[in-house]
Amino acid sequence: MHWPAWEVGRALGIPIRVHSSWFLVFFLVTWSLATGVLPEEVPGLGSARYWGMAGVAAVLMFLSVLLHELGHSYVAQRFRIPIERITLFLFGGVARIRKEPPHPRAEFLIAIAGPLVSFALAAICLALLSLADFVSSEVQPRGLIVLGLVLAQVNMTLGLFNLIPGYPLDGGRVLRAGLWAWSRDFDRATVQAASCGIGFGLLLAFFGLLVMSWSLAGDLSGSMTVGGGWVVVIGTFLVGTALSSRRHAMLRQSLSAIPVQDIMVRAVVSIPQDLSLDEAVSRYFMPHGYGGFPVVAEGRVVGLLSVDEVQSVPRALWPWRRVAQVMQPLSPALVIAPDAPVFQALERMTQEGPDQLIVVQDEQLVGLVTHSAVAHFLRLRKPSRGQE
Repeated sequence: MHWPAWEVGRALGIPIRVHSSWFLVFFLVTWSLATGVLPEEVPGLGSARYWGMAGVAAVLMFLSVLLHELGHSYVAQRFRIPIERITLFLFGGVARIRKEPPHPRAEFLIAIAGPLVSFALAAICLALLSLADFVSSEVQPRGLIVLGLVLAQVNMTLGLFNLIPGYPLDGGRVLRAGLWAWSRDFDRATVQAASCGIGFGLLLAFFGLLVMSWSLAGDLSGSMTVGGGWVVVIGTFLVGTALSSRRHAMLRQSLSAIPVQDIMVRAVVSIPQDLSLDEAVSRYFMPHGYGGFPVVAEGRVVGLLSVDEVQSVPRALWPWRRVAQVMQPLSPALVIAPDAPVFQALERMTQEGPDQLIVVQDEQLVGLVTHSAVAHFLRLRKPSRGQE
C-alpha cells in the first residue's frame, strides 16, 4: 500500500514533505499532552487551553525534528551532496540523500550534525528556563515553563537516541565512518554497521515486550503498556531498515566487482534519427519488443528513444513526428563506460530514471545495459537451494 505525502514548503532549497502517518503521531502527541502532562503540571485550565497548548507543543516538537534533519542536510550540501527531500513521518523525519559521502570524514560530519543540532536546541531551552528563575514565581508563566521542559527533554532524547551505534541511526553512521576509515571499504563498513543496527533493534523490541508484560502483570503502571508498545514498534522499524541497508550494501559489494561489459547486450539495434515515430514503432518496437533503442546519426549515438517518449505523442501525430524530435538527447546520465561497475549502472538507472543505459567506448556504441539484464544476471548468480 502506498501512503501519500504532501509538500508543505522548502528549506535550504530542499522540499519538505509531510507523510500521512505524521498526522497520527501528531494527534497522539497532542492528545497525551492535553489529557495527561499539561493538566498534571498546570492544573486549573480549561480543556480548550490544554488542547491549544498541546498542539503548539506538538508543532514545536516536529519543528525540532525538522531542524535535526536540516542539520544533516546543511553539512551534506557543503560536501556537494544533493538532498532530494526531507520527509516527516511516523518515526520522526528522514533526509533523502542522493549519493553517498565522498570519504569517512564527510560521513562523520554529516551524521553528527543532526544530534549536535538537537543538543543545541535542548541547551537553548534549558538556558531560557534558567533565565526564568530570575523572575518571581507570581510572574512566571507556568505553561511556558512546562513547554520549555518538554522541548528540552524531547531534543535531548532525540539526540541521545540517534547516537545509538546502529545503522541507519546517526550513531550507526558515525560507526560506519570509523569502520570505513579503518578498513577502506565502504560497503563492508555499511554491512557491519547495519548488523549492529539489527542487534540494537532486536534489543529494543525485546525490552519493549518486557515493559509491556510487566505493565500487564501489574508490576509497572498501566500507562507503560503503550510506551512499551511504541518501543517494540521502533525496534521493529530499526531492524527492518537495517536489514534493507545491509542487503543493499551486500548487493553493491557483489556488483561492484563486475564490469558492465560482462552483462551488457552487445548486439544492439539502433534507430536512425530521421525516422518517423510510426516507422520506428512498426519497424523496431513491434518486431523486437525492446523498451528503448539508441538513436544514431552519421554513425554517432545522439540519443535514446523509449516507449515513454513514443507514448507521450498522440497516436495521430506519429506519422508526422521524427525520432529526433521526441528522443532523449544524449547526456552523461544516459551513457556509461564498459569497464564501469554494474552497481554504478544500477544506481544511475534507479536514481535518474532511464530503464537502460547506452554503453559507449571511444565515442562508439558498444552495448546496452538494462534493468532486466541486471535482474537476469542476479537471478543466475543466486545459489540454488541445494547449494545454500
